[in-house]
Amino acid sequence: MLVAITQLLVCQLIGEVIARGFDLAIPGPVIGMGLLLLILFNRRAIPESLETTAHGILSHLSLLFVPAGVGVVAHLGILGNEWHAILGSLIGSTIITIVITGWILQRMQKGVMDES
Repeated sequence: MLVAITQLLVCQLIGEVIARGFDLAIPGPVIGMGLLLLILFNRRAIPESLETTAHGILSHLSLLFVPAGVGVVAHLGILGNEWHAILGSLIGSTIITIVITGWILQRMQKGVMDES
């Protein structure tokens, strides 16, 4: 378990270094997660210790939402003043996500139909 947590933290650290070093708008943990995904694709298997550790972390995922909830409550005034922009961005991003997902699904199904 300690080795798996170390692997996860090293990937996150590398992601942070890349994000800060190149002044990217993408958060370091997201880059680290992508790096971990590439490593796992390259290995073509998930180590048992990493899988067990990931399941343990995911079983307590709800605890990670506590800081976000505290932040929302702490900034209710700002959220109250900017609710139009927040609502617009939520609706807009949802529509964009649905359209792009549908488009990709159609392209993938078309490729499967062509192979048959």
